[in-house]
Amino acid sequence: MPSASFALRTAAVTATGVIVVAAMTGCTEIANAFNSVQQNAVSTPTPVASASSASIPFDSRFTYDGSVSLTSEVADGLEVRLDAWAADPKRTQEWGPDNDKTFGFAVNVYDHRVDEKAVLTQKRRVYLSMVSITSQVAQSTPGTQQLTAPFQFSADPRTLVPTDTLRSDRGLLLNSFQGGLLVPETTIHQLPPDTYGITLQFALQIWVEGTANTDASFSQQTVYQVLPIAIFPNTVTGQ
Repeated sequence: MPSASFALRTAAVTATGVIVVAAMTGCTEIANAFNSVQQNAVSTPTPVASASSASIPFDSRFTYDGSVSLTSEVADGLEVRLDAWAADPKRTQEWGPDNDKTFGFAVNVYDHRVDEKAVLTQKRRVYLSMVSITSQVAQSTPGTQQLTAPFQFSADPRTLVPTDTLRSDRGLLLNSFQGGLLVPETTIHQLPPDTYGITLQFALQIWVEGTANTDASFSQQTVYQVLPIAIFPNTVTGQ
């Protein structure tokens, strides 16, 4: 689980299907909205899982540790960090094709040129304007039809936080005392029965300040991160 510094302002989100998040308030309403989309989605027919799926390796630090921290240097000494962790089930070996698999993630920024407690005008600001996640499944049965992007998530982060959170036309400010973006819950629903892994592909659209407290120095870029997650046969019940 993340530390309190990840974000003091939070919003819970559940996402499957191709969705752009609209502004909402209340964790329950957001989760119900995404779950209703998943329930109405049309699934691709899938084969019966083969016995060999249990022995297929899928390398995943997230699965080994229950959490992972992925970092990207977006300028000299300026780091964007993506943290993800298992929420429900917390035992990652209980993540099977049939059950809901809920995880959380957070996006933060760290300017290593200055002290963490430095005032904002001394830090190079980073704004997050869009978070997108797509996915790809790994299946054990040769020649089977895979689900096309069984999990997708696309959101303007400004719609996931209270309206008084620091923001601008460039997006949500990540390096503020309010913290970055925290999405404590988003759910991967049913996968093909022979799935032994799913890879989540994150794309973070950001604006990066080249010189602290200099509006004219911003430039735009996209940060990409890949998160492999192992999926276990339904017979596996715990670690």
